[in-house]
Amino acid sequence: MSSTYVLAGLLALGLVFAGPIAGWFGSSAELQTGATVFTGIFVQAVPFLVLGVVVSGGIAAFVSPDLLRKLLPRNESAAIGVAGLAGIALPGCECGAVPVSRRLMDQGAPGAAAFAFLLSAPAVNPVVLIATAVAFPGEPGMVAARFTGSLATALVMGFLWARFGRPEWFTTQPRGHEHWVPGRSRWQVFTEAARHDFLQAAAFLVVGAAAAAALHVLVPADWYRSLAGQMLVSILVLALLAVVLALCSEADAFVAASMSSLPLLPRLVFLVVGPAVDVKLFAMQAGTFGRRFALRFAPATFAVATGCGTLAGLIFLGAR
Repeated sequence: MSSTYVLAGLLALGLVFAGPIAGWFGSSAELQTGATVFTGIFVQAVPFLVLGVVVSGGIAAFVSPDLLRKLLPRNESAAIGVAGLAGIALPGCECGAVPVSRRLMDQGAPGAAAFAFLLSAPAVNPVVLIATAVAFPGEPGMVAARFTGSLATALVMGFLWARFGRPEWFTTQPRGHEHWVPGRSRWQVFTEAARHDFLQAAAFLVVGAAAAAALHVLVPADWYRSLAGQMLVSILVLALLAVVLALCSEADAFVAASMSSLPLLPRLVFLVVGPAVDVKLFAMQAGTFGRRFALRFAPATFAVATGCGTLAGLIFLGAR
């Protein structure tokens, strides 16, 4: 509960010092611009973040890994496809998908299917797709491209792991945060999962909105124009930025939409790469599956997600 107290303390300080803070921001045009960008992103994203954590909490409370395991076909290739598509109906936070995937493996599910679920659940669910549609009005191609690129990433990584993965790369004991624990009531599971997911997602949303505001204020417009004219470079830069920012998938579309000086294609890659691999996920995967696994899985996922995102963008958006 310490994170809850920290959040409450920060809100209280904000209320106490609201006057001086407003005066400080009002004294600078750059700070006003940054505050406007930050507030716009945050206000737009919060409803989807809340909806996402409520759905995620419900999934944690009513859909156990045991049930997911029973629904997977015995055939490995079919299991990969079903696990990847399960992300559409079973949305969840990135942090929740990691231990659920480990539990699936412990119960006998193929590792390739578990990893397909791990990559698809945060990326192709309806909450994320609706948020993308709202963030990019009049651009249905962004929604279709994000869905296609993210699902393709999950399936390709599943089949690659089925072909090249090795059991000896895993640790013997799972570690990390897990919402579903036998013995808890469904209400306890729901409230704990929703609280944990909201605090983590909100923290990264603040970081992402602040970073987007800083990019608007600190980066000269000429830099954006120069980057926009170099498509391959801009794709790589935004893919790396997605790894560093580690945004939640329910809110990252609004950060991408704020980068309006850049073409749609690199911003799409940003949205495909982020839920698949970032610094937070790397740390969680290393703690849950082992460092040897993470050092192999994360770079491969980055390459596949960048490639699938680019290809999906070229199909649905063209070179824009």
